[in-house]
Amino acid sequence: MKSDEVFEFFRRLAEDNPSPTTELESTNPYQLLVAVVLSAQATDASVNVATKPLFEHVKTPQDMVDLGEERLREAIKTIGLFNTKARNVITLSQALIDKYGGGVPRTREQLQELPGVGRKTANVVLNTAFGEETFAVDTHVFRVCNRTGLAPGKNVDEVEPKLEKIVPQPFRRDAHHWLILHGRYICKARLPECWRCPVIDLCRYEPKTLAPNAKPARTATRASSKARTAKARTASKPKASRSRSRPSRLR
Repeated sequence: MKSDEVFEFFRRLAEDNPSPTTELESTNPYQLLVAVVLSAQATDASVNVATKPLFEHVKTPQDMVDLGEERLREAIKTIGLFNTKARNVITLSQALIDKYGGGVPRTREQLQELPGVGRKTANVVLNTAFGEETFAVDTHVFRVCNRTGLAPGKNVDEVEPKLEKIVPQPFRRDAHHWLILHGRYICKARLPECWRCPVIDLCRYEPKTLAPNAKPARTATRASSKARTAKARTASKPKASRSRSRPSRLR
């Protein structure tokens, strides 16, 4: 996309949702960090179901360590990979206590040193908890960037720097939230709902998905094909003879 199209792309998403944010529920940076770690290969909704009762009692790394791995496993057993995630959360909680006095570090490098924390998780925490202009690329963001032509790339490592380069102010801080929500609710994986997309005319995806029960427009090719078929059928019908047999002459 050209720079003016990119600006218009985000302007419309911002107009549609002026204050986007993560759908993971938390009350402080530590809970957010835990929630994002738990959300790997799981939906935000499923994480919220598990963390709602958990976060009523666990608000700090020390609370989590006191809870222990066994009880944490039981609390998050409805989430995929809960055994590994429980172990990582307990270990990272202890690391936060030992290295940062129970606080959450504010650099990507320090966050990525924690168990279970990759670049995407670090970017989400930096952006959502601390207001940094980072671009977390998950499956939704990756799909939207490639489908629309906004920032195409073969993998997340190619898409992120492109977003970093092209996203203009004043949209940089909230850009990844708009892209996630757009991918989750409109530009869906199996069937994008193009008929209600606010950036449909800027999007490179073809063919656009029609609204349910909408009849496809009759194309000139299809119309001409039908006309040729009708003409052929008419031509194949036997024509009534106009000539009449002449009476034989009397001799």
